[in-house]
Amino acid sequence: MYWAIGLGGLGAIFGSFIATVAVRWPAPALTGRSRCDGCGRTLAAYELVPILSWLALRGGCRTCGGRIGLLHPVIEMIAAAIGIAAGVAASGAPAVAGAVFGWLLLLAGAIDFVAFRLPNPVTMTIALLGLATGLAGLEPDLTDRAIGGVAGFGVLWLISAAYVRARGRIGLGGGDAKLLGAIGLWLGWRALPWVVLVACMLGLGWAAARRMRRDDRLPFGTVLGAAAFALWLITTSNAGPIG
Repeated sequence: MYWAIGLGGLGAIFGSFIATVAVRWPAPALTGRSRCDGCGRTLAAYELVPILSWLALRGGCRTCGGRIGLLHPVIEMIAAAIGIAAGVAASGAPAVAGAVFGWLLLLAGAIDFVAFRLPNPVTMTIALLGLATGLAGLEPDLTDRAIGGVAGFGVLWLISAAYVRARGRIGLGGGDAKLLGAIGLWLGWRALPWVVLVACMLGLGWAAARRMRRDDRLPFGTVLGAAAFALWLITTSNAGPIG
């Protein structure tokens, strides 16, 4: 319980940072202290408390009344939920590792949702920390992780290349292949078919709910991240690898 509470609180804090990065990513010139998008006023510390400030201010700026987008509190709540879930599924180093994995996936997914991009620094960080947790002795072992990294990247890269050759246009971005490779370095190769299956199901549900047309873009990295963390929870709760 203590791990769930502690990681949940940290998740809300990290969620605030993740939301800010995601919102500012399409406009990298927006740097420095947080400001109101409407009047440009620098926000006070008490206006930046994750989730609670948004609720207290009723989703608006206290000066100009400009609306604060739902993306901030939603990401903060998701990040808190990731921390709580990791703390319930495990304790100690595995819980911390799982929470960090989930928060990084949330960062990647949030940027992909907003800007349809998966930045290399984010996917590289996920990959390197996947290797680091393997070196630290956390399951799965390094061999499974290494195979997962190569297979995850290779499979999606081949699918993307085949799609371009057949249709003459890009269907999957290169960032998706890199992200699945990074996920493989965390979960091992046995979990990858399940990650892709769940991601595809989530993607189909997303497309149906939004009544997307064939030309509409789907942030596949967002659903990949959700599927990967769900698989981490399942494998950790079951104390063994899938497959």
